[in-house]
Amino acid sequence: MYSPTLPEQPADSRPLAPVRQPRAWALTGTVGGLVGLVGIFATATLTAPAEQFRGDNAQYVAALAGTGYVWAHQVVTVVAIVCLAIFAAGLRRYLGAQEPAGSLVPMLAATGVGLVLVGLLIGGGISTELFFSLGSAEEYDPDVIAPQLTIFATMAWLWGGIGLTAGAVAVGGLRHGSVSRWFAVFSAVIALLVAATQLAPVQYIALVPGGIWVVVAGLALAFGQHPQTGRS
Repeated sequence: MYSPTLPEQPADSRPLAPVRQPRAWALTGTVGGLVGLVGIFATATLTAPAEQFRGDNAQYVAALAGTGYVWAHQVVTVVAIVCLAIFAAGLRRYLGAQEPAGSLVPMLAATGVGLVLVGLLIGGGISTELFFSLGSAEEYDPDVIAPQLTIFATMAWLWGGIGLTAGAVAVGGLRHGSVSRWFAVFSAVIALLVAATQLAPVQYIALVPGGIWVVVAGLALAFGQHPQTGRS
């Protein structure tokens, strides 16, 4: 009697372990948050020798010349831009995989970081003009350079867009479980703090809660538990 030949079973038929999605983008966000938060405050201290001349543009500009302030600020903004751009793309992809189809959360979260990138790009971009004008301060009108320095010292601090990002993440976490509950609550608190800075003439202070959120978000999304399965 003919016996059909059955296909051989693999020796090890155990189910494959789930593959953890790469989260290097999240850690890149943490680096960007630290560079932005610490670096922008650090470069601001380089203006200390000139602060006593705030009422005299000529002396103020002369005191800043040769301090390295502009170059240091430019390096900080460039590094932060690269890191936050990667983080924004990764965050959008991550939330897109967790949120229901058609959800606005991924796009809003990425847009908030994008707004910060615009501020950093403009704030750091003025360094091209300031670097050469401060290097030859005697050839330039100090009354023209001083206002540029004011803009330079403000734009990169405007991290209000992170309030939109944190708010979107909070909604996604609390309504759809796209992030862990503790992180959703933390994001909601940060969103309120950032909103408070935008409702008063201290918008640049948004760098503090915004930078802290990016640092925590990167660590939480890189090492935290999966919102659906609880796997670490």
